[in-house]
Amino acid sequence: MRKWLSIITSLYLFQRTNVIYRCLHFCVHRKLNCVIYLQVFNAKTAELLSHHQVEIQQKFPKEGWVEQDPKEILKSVYECVERTCEKLQQLNIDITNIKAIGVSNQRETTVVWDKITGEPLYNAIVWLDLRTQSTVERLLKRIPGNNKSFFKFRTGLPLSTYFSAVKLRWLLDNVEEIRQAVDNGRAMFGTIDSWLIWCLTGGKNGGVHCTDVTNASRTMLFNIHSLDWDPELCQFFDIPMEILPKVRSSSEIYGLMKICPSLKSGALTGVPISGCLGDQSAALVGQMCFQDGQAKNTYGTGCFLLCNTGQKSVFSEHGLLTTIAYKLGRDKPVCYALEGSVAIAGAVVRWLRDNLGIVKTSQEIEKLAAEVGTSYGCYFVPAFSGLYAPYWEPSARGIICGLTQFTNKNHIAFAALEAVCFQTREILDAMNKDCGIPLSQLQVDGGMTNNKVLMQLQSDILCIPVVKPSMPETTALGAAMAAGAAEGVGIWSLNPGDLTAVTCERFEPQINPEESEYRYARWKKAVMKSMGWETSEAPSNGDTSIFCSLPLGFFIMSSMVMLIGAKYVSGNDK
Repeated sequence: MRKWLSIITSLYLFQRTNVIYRCLHFCVHRKLNCVIYLQVFNAKTAELLSHHQVEIQQKFPKEGWVEQDPKEILKSVYECVERTCEKLQQLNIDITNIKAIGVSNQRETTVVWDKITGEPLYNAIVWLDLRTQSTVERLLKRIPGNNKSFFKFRTGLPLSTYFSAVKLRWLLDNVEEIRQAVDNGRAMFGTIDSWLIWCLTGGKNGGVHCTDVTNASRTMLFNIHSLDWDPELCQFFDIPMEILPKVRSSSEIYGLMKICPSLKSGALTGVPISGCLGDQSAALVGQMCFQDGQAKNTYGTGCFLLCNTGQKSVFSEHGLLTTIAYKLGRDKPVCYALEGSVAIAGAVVRWLRDNLGIVKTSQEIEKLAAEVGTSYGCYFVPAFSGLYAPYWEPSARGIICGLTQFTNKNHIAFAALEAVCFQTREILDAMNKDCGIPLSQLQVDGGMTNNKVLMQLQSDILCIPVVKPSMPETTALGAAMAAGAAEGVGIWSLNPGDLTAVTCERFEPQINPEESEYRYARWKKAVMKSMGWETSEAPSNGDTSIFCSLPLGFFIMSSMVMLIGAKYVSGNDK
């Protein structure tokens, strides 16, 4: 599955009491093309009624760099709006009954744009981009003891390439156009939600520059206790506070949808945008994890396990993040979550498909793995972007170990799925230690949960049941709930007694705990071998040959001596 960028439109039908919510999903694949999904749900049953999708391009200008075109994202949003409205009309649903729009997005992906022209000043830098490693190392030198967790009790986060502040710092250091826009008071910063809300509410003609607490809490500039931008953090990163968006709750009216003359799109003009949640928080709401101790795991491009800790911010001793779960209204309390973030989950399946060509479609991985039912001692650590929780080790790189002459593509496919499950096991173990009460079952969602082999493996490795809702795209549902529940909209009740029960599929452990522990221990051994591969001091031209460290003259002279010696030896042999 993938990490989602979503827009959700809620529709209220005056016929009976049904409420229909439409979700525009912008899924970010770890490959050349990305797909923007739009889905239509029935709010009473969470039934998927209709959907639309548009492909957009993802850019990889250098090794470790991942970018997207903000204008292409916006254009695709408008296209999805128009096409979905057409489909709704074909279903005899009057689009004038649409009552609200919600936004859900990749949380750390960073955009800077010009508020006068409305143009992006650089491509969006995607959350798993690694270009900022040298920036992180430079910033660490300014922290006592090079302590990555120095700001943890303010932000809940370690200093890492993952978060928006270092991406923004890189843009300010390396893009002259952005520096000039900041100096001239024309620059605006935001994650994708801010960019979309600003554009959809008018852009340069009065657009609303805002974000919500869940997205702000992933920038590393936000104090998760005061619920505002932190002046000292902004000073540390040297980020001008005037370019930051206003922070709002996750459920309130931010502004009204405006017509886009250049794209001839105006189907939802006048509809309020009233929900905004980062994708993982939206999934937590969509899974209805409103009680302390309830948790969900989303299997996307990465893998994200969140546990609701209520109104108390719990700080991890085992490598997890403290983040804001949601704030469902201006006057409602903020709720926190512990989060374990894994960079590569569904992306490893796409890597096997696109880079190695083992399969033609992602669905074939399940078939290959099912045919062997074991990795035959092969272990895969997909640390393509370093290791996130619980290690936060950017120097790690992917490895496949335990290979024998018997190993084939089926075993590697199985090991890839098993790697997703082992990574989840690591962050679940950390979460159980921090919370003190082990989870008795794991609620899951995301596109990868359609893989039954993966879900059974996950239950076997965790030694607890895995519970999957019949509608796995709970990110969309959560954003719809927030939009519909906003003050001034009020068409979706979030009271537990009013929430519709969701049908689920349940996977029970089928191997004994001893076997699970043995396989997990072998995986941990492989993880240790993946670390320390990469440093920011590597040669810029990628030449890591031993000869690159030898003076050229020495290399030439030694080669001549070897040739003369070889000729002399061959002459004596005659």
